[in-house]
Amino acid sequence: MHYLLTYDLAPDYLERRAEFRNEHLKLAWESQERGEIVLAGALGEPADRALLVFNCDSPEIPQLFAAKDPYVTHGLVRAFHVRPWNTVVGDMAATPVRPE
Repeated sequence: MHYLLTYDLAPDYLERRAEFRNEHLKLAWESQERGEIVLAGALGEPADRALLVFNCDSPEIPQLFAAKDPYVTHGLVRAFHVRPWNTVVGDMAATPVRPE
């Protein structure tokens, strides 16, 4: 199953992220190497949100990721949300649905 972890970024995110970026990226790449994170990154223009796509069995994995993320713990993320994502189209879709 796929889950979306959405970050609502603080207004000063771009100015402050350099201090915590290496630690954040280390955590993210370790999660990717375990097969949890599929894709992740911040939205641009404006840089007010980030999306992380997880492939896992429960929402607990993205919730635990966020709880450890230095962007969250140091206030660069104002709020985060975890939601199931019902993927139906694409090679990586969890439940592919094709037309008849």
